Amino acid sequence: MEELEPHNRTSLTIFNEAKLPITLEFKDVAYKVAMKKGGGRWLSGKEYSRGLEQERMILKGVTGAVLPGEMLAMLGPSGSGKTTLLTALGGRLGGRLTGTIAFNGRPFSNVIKRSTGFVTQDDVLYPHLTVEETLVFTALLRLPNRLSKDMKVMQAKAVMNQLGLTKCKSTIIGGLFTRGISGGERKRVSIGQELLINPNLLLLDEPTSGLDSTTAERIVGTVLDLARGGRTVVMTIHQPSSRLFYMFHKVLLLSDGSPLYFGKGTEAIEYFSSIGYIPSVSMNPSDFILDLANGVSDHSDDPLMVKQALALAYKNNLDEKLKEEMQEKKNTLSEHNLKDKEFGSWSTTWLQQFSVLLKRGLKERRHESFSILTVFQVLAVAVICGLLWWKSTRLQDQIGLLFFYSTFWGNYPVIQSIFIFPNERRILTKERASGMYKLSSYFISRMVGDLPMELALPTVFVTITYWMAGLKPNAANFFETLFVLLFSVLSSQGLGLAIGAIMSDLRSATTLGGIIILSFNLVGGFFVAHVPNFMRWVQYISYNSHCYRLLLASQYKPDDVYECAPNVSCRVDSIPIIKMVGIDKKASSVAALAIMFLGYRLIAYFALRRIGVKR
Repeated sequence: MEELEPHNRTSLTIFNEAKLPITLEFKDVAYKVAMKKGGGRWLSGKEYSRGLEQERMILKGVTGAVLPGEMLAMLGPSGSGKTTLLTALGGRLGGRLTGTIAFNGRPFSNVIKRSTGFVTQDDVLYPHLTVEETLVFTALLRLPNRLSKDMKVMQAKAVMNQLGLTKCKSTIIGGLFTRGISGGERKRVSIGQELLINPNLLLLDEPTSGLDSTTAERIVGTVLDLARGGRTVVMTIHQPSSRLFYMFHKVLLLSDGSPLYFGKGTEAIEYFSSIGYIPSVSMNPSDFILDLANGVSDHSDDPLMVKQALALAYKNNLDEKLKEEMQEKKNTLSEHNLKDKEFGSWSTTWLQQFSVLLKRGLKERRHESFSILTVFQVLAVAVICGLLWWKSTRLQDQIGLLFFYSTFWGNYPVIQSIFIFPNERRILTKERASGMYKLSSYFISRMVGDLPMELALPTVFVTITYWMAGLKPNAANFFETLFVLLFSVLSSQGLGLAIGAIMSDLRSATTLGGIIILSFNLVGGFFVAHVPNFMRWVQYISYNSHCYRLLLASQYKPDDVYECAPNVSCRVDSIPIIKMVGIDKKASSVAALAIMFLGYRLIAYFALRRIGVKR
């Protein structure tokens, strides 16, 4: 990791003070999940209602309050409920959540959501964007329109400088199979995305994980600066150094979902000493209290007994006192109510969101849109087809080529598009939960951004094979064939998008897609001349059959003749396949493809509305 630039608190151009102070209160917060008896599988709501479950308590009545200007650190061993509580405080946890969570005395709302920065434990970033591109695009989407574009870019650069990211600004983020910046730098980019919006409430899940002690202290110091500006900060942290521990204004210690301590970090050792748990040697206070949370104590060799004793001591000594203090302060919260009319609108317009998302999408996918492997694959298949059907004059062979057109460019877009939304699901969930943009602007930008590859490759394919195969050598027939194929490509792509949006599991999605593709191919009009009546409905929803009909109609008319035997001419519509397909039914096929084009995309759109917050 590169060395961080000297700390300069004036380097940020974000506002020095919070737009509106937020007092965060949570009282008796409990969270249950249901598991199948005798197994580890989480249950659905229907299964739960049938009584097939055994309950597991993740949070057990946690209470606390964080005022503007304060930073709360939630500590505890793995599985203690820290991340679950933080997710609940950020309005991102559904299900069997009970208790009260209030922001200035009011429940979570879209206004709060757009005033909250949430840094997840996993760094969910686009792997092929550079550090600078990642932060600039975030700034353009999340910062308000009262700032010009240049000011937003300056804001992003200031955050890069503040977090020590200037030296790697032109390096891509990287991913599982792509080398990029280090893990610590990825974490700082994630934090930088949230610092950009000058949040009133900042929630961070393990912001120092994977960082060395110096960098971790720098990150927490930066967050502390934000808190001093009147912001409310809550973070989970695994095992802070003593220097970090004393930076926290308040500490919440959890063990198996139960609170063991809530109060000032400087008073933690004093509290545990008062109930009989005194450190035997001088040590990091966070190490000591985490040992207690794990049930490690000189008082007993039984961890469970230690945890139960500490939980009971908290209830007797701190719980009621904390609730009384919260009640006393409750009357002052009305002074800082958030007003929807002030914060209720989106930071940017729909058109701005669309423009930024389109540019970001094109930059992220530029490595794959016209990759050498993809282009080579299409060119190779095109050349092979051109050679196999070289200057073919037999009508049966030409009919076979047109059917190959409909199947290859019916199957290929489906397989490619199935992976689109599952691969972006985590990023979409994160950004939608932050209120970064409307789903419609993301969806339309994704559709438009995919058009170059979706249309360019089949155009090249048809251009090569059409003239090599000796189909009708005039411009009208060529362009009709091309437009039919492109229309079919867009319709079949919609099917892949719908499958990928509905099914989160890629293996299940590709299996379902394969079955649908096979079914559509079989009833496409080439393999089976007479489809049984009870299976004919599949033809009506098969883009292959409609595409095949239109491709045949682009080359032949019913009264065209061909040489069916030496010196014998026959009408084209006398061929069983063409007669069965019905090349005189062009209008119905065009309408069917148009319905599929729109219908599949609408299905995909409404399926995506389940992801994140619906807007």
